[in-house]
Amino acid sequence: MKRRLVVAALAILLIAGGTGAWFVMRPQEIDADFQGYVEGYLIFMAPEDGGRIERLAVDSADRVTQGQLLFELESSMQVAQRNEAEARLHQAKAQLADLQAALQRPEQIAILKAQEERAKAQLTLSRAELDRQQTLFERGIAAKAQFDQARTAFERDRAAVEEAQRQIEAGQIAGRTAEIRAAEASVQAAEAGLRQAETRLARRRVVAPATAQVQDVYFRAGETVNPGQPVLALLPPENRRIRFYVPEPRLSTLALGTLVGLSCDSCPVGLQARISFIAREAEFTPPVIFSEEERAKLVFRVEARPLDSAELPIGLPVTVTPIGQEAGS
Repeated sequence: MKRRLVVAALAILLIAGGTGAWFVMRPQEIDADFQGYVEGYLIFMAPEDGGRIERLAVDSADRVTQGQLLFELESSMQVAQRNEAEARLHQAKAQLADLQAALQRPEQIAILKAQEERAKAQLTLSRAELDRQQTLFERGIAAKAQFDQARTAFERDRAAVEEAQRQIEAGQIAGRTAEIRAAEASVQAAEAGLRQAETRLARRRVVAPATAQVQDVYFRAGETVNPGQPVLALLPPENRRIRFYVPEPRLSTLALGTLVGLSCDSCPVGLQARISFIAREAEFTPPVIFSEEERAKLVFRVEARPLDSAELPIGLPVTVTPIGQEAGS
């Protein structure tokens, strides 16, 4: 306001002096404020595996805390797989305990070798699938969940081959120690299968990664989503930014860490933000700069983090007023 009064006074003095000259100022020299708006960096929450949404635990504008359930997919098949893997683990542990307590029984080497060959064939297939999924994941085509499943299947089949080989060793070498090692490998393979099943089941539940507000919901309970397809969007308070554009002649007055005041319709008084980003390139550059008037067309994008707890709506127009740089910033 003071700057506007000074400009007006100078214009009046020049005209009153009879010189006939006009005191011309560019708009950014008349107004010290900048016009901007509130922007938010959303977190899009999507399942790693696809399926039907069984439960949507939140809705738009809800506030959630870190770890709170957002939604879960139908998981009857994953529960059955987990139960099957758990039963296999109990069976393997029982066999190991039986070997540790009972006398050694004669092994049928031919049958064990056939099992080994079958396990090796399965390992070859899982290795090829792992290589394929890794290539697709590195190219950004396949989801990370598919790559993780292929890697777990490869580890499972490799453990199965090791189990078959140890069983053959136990049958060829007299003594209880070899049989016990084979049974221990079987237990390890069953434990890996159980961890895989539990991981698949846990992925059916998606929780909030941080305290935030639900900004939008894209799918409802009963609808089917694909892997990686966002179901809802979250906006943590710290992800709000004030975006505004500064003409080139004014850019040197701002720096990272500079405090700016914020004002808008119906906003609380005294809102402030700290500049966290200044673009290095202009948004618009004339082909040739002949004068200061052409240079004034250059504008640079600037972002500031709000310091106040007020949750300004996304897209809200705001007026940005430079304050200065806080001590120690």
